[in-house]
Amino acid sequence: MPIIRPSADLRNNYSEISELCHGYSEPVFITKNGTGDLAVMSIETYEQLAGKLHLYSLIEEGLEQVEEGKIKPMKKTIKSIREKIR
Repeated sequence: MPIIRPSADLRNNYSEISELCHGYSEPVFITKNGTGDLAVMSIETYEQLAGKLHLYSLIEEGLEQVEEGKIKPMKKTIKSIREKIR
């Protein structure tokens, strides 16, 4: 269940919002005049989210390379490297 707080709480109760963000691993939504305005989260939550997005982009890139035939099986790659070394 998302946590939704008014913008006045961000101004008047910053410490409370900060504690909430650090204790809750999801963004806390801030409203302005009853309408969604911001999503606030701890640095830890942000870094975790950013890491997941980076991982997903790497996975997508890898899957695209497989579809394009740019990936060789590991055994063939190692064999090719050994032959080049010799």
